[in-house]
Amino acid sequence: MKAVAVTSFKAIPQLMDLPEPQVKEGQILIRLAAAGLNPFDWKMVDGILKDHMPHVFPLIMGVDGAGVVEATGAGVTRFKKGNRVYGQMLHAPVGEGSYAEFVVVPEKAAIAAAPETLSLTDAAAAPTAGMTALQLLDKLGLSAGQTLLLIGATGGVGSFVIQLAKARGLRVVASVSSAADAERMKALGAESTVNYKENEAYPGNVDALVDLVDQAADFAEKTALVKPGGAVLTTQFVADKAALQARQLRGGNFETKGTPASLDALRQAIDKGEIKIPVDRRVSLAQAPAAIAESREMKSKGKTIIVINDQL
Repeated sequence: MKAVAVTSFKAIPQLMDLPEPQVKEGQILIRLAAAGLNPFDWKMVDGILKDHMPHVFPLIMGVDGAGVVEATGAGVTRFKKGNRVYGQMLHAPVGEGSYAEFVVVPEKAAIAAAPETLSLTDAAAAPTAGMTALQLLDKLGLSAGQTLLLIGATGGVGSFVIQLAKARGLRVVASVSSAADAERMKALGAESTVNYKENEAYPGNVDALVDLVDQAADFAEKTALVKPGGAVLTTQFVADKAALQARQLRGGNFETKGTPASLDALRQAIDKGEIKIPVDRRVSLAQAPAAIAESREMKSKGKTIIVINDQL
């Protein structure tokens, strides 16, 4: 099969011909329609999980994907051949990922029935970004009418947060870097935008802050914009818990937990029309190495989808 993989940590991804994986007990074999590109994918190549999970090489990249169940191993009860599925393909050992024509994953992995209103190609972009957005909003616990300041709004996760927040009746102020970004964020449901490149003033006294990009100093500065009793979350793991408590702020560092239940909730939101997948571009497996290099430059304006088999 064709797959995008690396031969060692920090190697340059390449399109390779590799053996098709064989399904074992408790696993499902998925013929992939597409994979979603996330920054975490190249962070794994850099070794972010090196000391936490076993790895195999060549390491096939990719976490998010969608496709059709091709076969099931002994003991599998959740899925059967022909099911349309989407989710996170990450499992031990790291290196059996979704940038491939086929992937084998444990039945207990974060895999669920795919949204009915989306093509499998577009569904591949949803799992990590969509679950992250859902869980961020659940963690904030805001009520309709309250205001959320969203830093790093223009990427995949931010685009999901805006749409889901609007569906919950929240007012979103989104940080942007251009007039075009501002227009796009408002089209997704942001009430207003702040252009940080033009030094526009951020609103104060907001009910919550979600920061998807800032490092410690900038994050700490922005927490001052949140009213006492408000909530702040960062996906960059730069929160100072003691400092937040001193300012009567709840929250802190945030990590997504991929689960079938969360994927089911995401599917329901998509099928209800609360989310449109913010696709920036579609590339082939052969074009994926170049797209990965560009992702490292953090210039995404939405999700990149790696199209593997658009006939599914």
